[in-house]
Amino acid sequence: MKSFLVDQNGYYGEFGGAYVPEILHKCVEDLKNTYLDVLESAEFKKEFDQLLRDYVGRPSPLYPARRLSDKYGCKLYLKREDLNHTGAHKINNTIGQILLARHMGKKRIIAETGAGQHGVATATVCALMNMECIVYMGKTDVERQHINVEKMKMLGATVIPVTSGNMTLKDATNEAIRDWCCHPSDTYYIIGSTVGPHPYPDMVARLQSVISEEIKKQLQEKEGRDYPDYLIACVGGGSNAAGTIYHFINDERINIVLAEAGGKGIETGMTAATIQLGKMGIIHGSRTYVIQDEDGQIEEPYSISAGLDYPGIGPIHANLAAQKRATVLAVNDDEAIEAAYELTKLEGIIPALESAHALGALKKLKFKPEDVVVLTVSGRGDKDVETYLAFND
Repeated sequence: MKSFLVDQNGYYGEFGGAYVPEILHKCVEDLKNTYLDVLESAEFKKEFDQLLRDYVGRPSPLYPARRLSDKYGCKLYLKREDLNHTGAHKINNTIGQILLARHMGKKRIIAETGAGQHGVATATVCALMNMECIVYMGKTDVERQHINVEKMKMLGATVIPVTSGNMTLKDATNEAIRDWCCHPSDTYYIIGSTVGPHPYPDMVARLQSVISEEIKKQLQEKEGRDYPDYLIACVGGGSNAAGTIYHFINDERINIVLAEAGGKGIETGMTAATIQLGKMGIIHGSRTYVIQDEDGQIEEPYSISAGLDYPGIGPIHANLAAQKRATVLAVNDDEAIEAAYELTKLEGIIPALESAHALGALKKLKFKPEDVVVLTVSGRGDKDVETYLAFND
């Protein structure tokens, strides 16, 4: 049977792999040779599950959104990752990776962050486990996500503003990789999405798969069946989407819909719609679709959402698009903002700008009244209130 999950060489179809500088080869090999043994051990599972329950507050609810369901003519459920501790799905992954880092004897943790949610989640688990934490964040994002920067500092992290390139997520990732090259022996790099060299895309997807595991159980209780007709999630690097679809990915009864950031429109040059516009390339250690010019230089992406502002895409999602397993929709800034206000007014939930892109996909789809649709609200909108207000001025 065909599988859309990673193969033993670290590839999803022709996407993925590990393209790393020589100095990091040992780090990545050590990680590759360790992660499955740890993640599948009884000891890890016990501690991970306990922290997800007692610290994060899982399982996160699967909420039947009645008024939105009426509007879109289907049975719409919202997977409420916004209700997790730290306000997004990111914490699921950082808890898993910090347990792995501790197991490997690493003392110093580095991370990259765009919207700051992964940075806050990393700083949180470093405080919990008493480890040094350095977070790289583009200067542009430091300014537009000021509250998250202050949270990271309160949690004891050192936040380093990155001033190269566009000063956003791509540049923060470049700097984190440089740091890792300088401190390979004692440093563990917690990557926040399903990007980077193998085994990161697979590891992050596995740690986030708690989302789809819960969806199966919750649908069984609510609908008497353990699968939906549609799964909808936003994709930047793609970790909340990977977690949402993980246990359903090979089940062809289910329609997978990925919403990427259209920015000001895919024809404007001000966009982060990587799957629509990208060509095969290598970014941050992985072979995937990348927005690039004729010379193969990576183009600066743009999105109103700092968390989707990435010129690549996780290899798992590149493969789903290439194999036509997923439908990929570009949702523009204004469509995302409109969808966010609609959720706020109809259901009393203010979503993160990232999640608003998933909501923006609803208008582009046609449902039957009996369709069971699960949409992941990957984060809450507290961090984005200023952006929402500025957009409407």
